[in-house]
Amino acid sequence: MRLTENNRRYILLSIVAFIIIGIFTAKYIGNKQDEQFMYEERLYNQASNSYQEGNYSEALLYMNELLKLQPGSEAVNYLGALITMNNAEFKQASILFQKTMDINPYRVEDSIFLAQYGEVLLELKQYGDAKSVFEKSYEWSWKLDNSQEFQEYLKQYLTQIEKYS
Repeated sequence: MRLTENNRRYILLSIVAFIIIGIFTAKYIGNKQDEQFMYEERLYNQASNSYQEGNYSEALLYMNELLKLQPGSEAVNYLGALITMNNAEFKQASILFQKTMDINPYRVEDSIFLAQYGEVLLELKQYGDAKSVFEKSYEWSWKLDNSQEFQEYLKQYLTQIEKYS
């Protein structure tokens, strides 16, 4: 089978049209993804700024929306845990701390993270779990520059837990 000159032109034009349509489609989809990313970044920054300013109820509004959009993000879950903890929603904070550890198991080596999680468990009256978390935090606290002060802080919590046990 021989291709005529017209058939070759149609094939070439079809390939060029396919490439051009592909480029425009990729650009359109890419722009939509960029918009979504920028929206999520704004939400995260607003939640973080509100949290740092001590406006925890406003931070919680942003965080609830962001958790729907990025449920698998370690940073989002951790910030969400801190915000819900400061809003005295300890059950939700516990869930978010646990989810953060599920996403990044190396968080168990972060003594500050563990101490924050321990405080939440203490508020939930889960003394056995809180004790083991504070002990693990104490074990890893040598990494901190101010480890002596931090260890004293942890000892106070461990003493408090002993009163409840």
